[in-house]
Amino acid sequence: PASPEIQSFIDELMAEGYEDYSTNLYLTGTGSIAEVEGEPAVFAENPKRQPGYQLLNRFFDSLLERDARVLAFGEDVGQIGDVNQGFAGLQSKYGEDRVFDTGIREWTIVGQAIGLALRGFRPIAEIQYLDYLIYAISALSDDLACTLYRTDGMQRAPVIIRSRGHRLEGIWHAGSPLGMIVNALRGVHVCVPRNMLQAIGMYNTLMKACEPGLVIETLNAYRLREEVPINLESFTLPLGVPEIMTTGEDITVVTYGACVPICQEAVELLSGHGISVELIGVQTLLPFDI
Repeated sequence: PASPEIQSFIDELMAEGYEDYSTNLYLTGTGSIAEVEGEPAVFAENPKRQPGYQLLNRFFDSLLERDARVLAFGEDVGQIGDVNQGFAGLQSKYGEDRVFDTGIREWTIVGQAIGLALRGFRPIAEIQYLDYLIYAISALSDDLACTLYRTDGMQRAPVIIRSRGHRLEGIWHAGSPLGMIVNALRGVHVCVPRNMLQAIGMYNTLMKACEPGLVIETLNAYRLREEVPINLESFTLPLGVPEIMTTGEDITVVTYGACVPICQEAVELLSGHGISVELIGVQTLLPFDI
């Protein structure tokens, strides 16, 4: 006889808990990433192919030209155009006020980005390698990730954090400390593109929305040639939607980022032995692809 009362009590607690802990964690309605319509990349009949870093450079050049709110900064972003040349030549073209170097201090890089975003700019703040995100984790966790939540939806800080990783060089360099990240940054969209074309689609989506995002580029992809779409400036990749890359009946493999091309090779190898693999590419780890 007490079951309905207990259920009612649980439902009330759940509703109260949602209000306290989940409202405004991510933006809803106007300005939210969920409201951005996906636009697939469109290619010419014989598309031009470019190394990934040149594709990024072409995109960032276009972005800076068409949106005066965009600023890009970080260690080595200005004078040398970042360590992988995504911003090569763009400081001389757009000036030191829009593309500039910072000190070797990740906390202040993120702090500058949050302040600029709160004032209407669209900063792209680079953390040179993903491991170094730990030096900014308090600013990211205690300020950026919860700005919307802690102001009850009144303040937005659409910061884009750009970094790179997925290729461990020594124990603490160019790795993927994503366990730390996904447990500390609820409220930030954590994007894990497998190549630079996917990364650009994610940057376009973030630019059309008003939410913070971390885009982790794959180190192994900067020099791999990719096809250049004719709608480079406008195509968008819906976040939170996994991609079923191959269908199969025997095994399901779920992976992301740099592991995707490795798994694609494995799928091909196994198909030669009569094993059918379903390969699912996860594109965002926060919120996790559904």
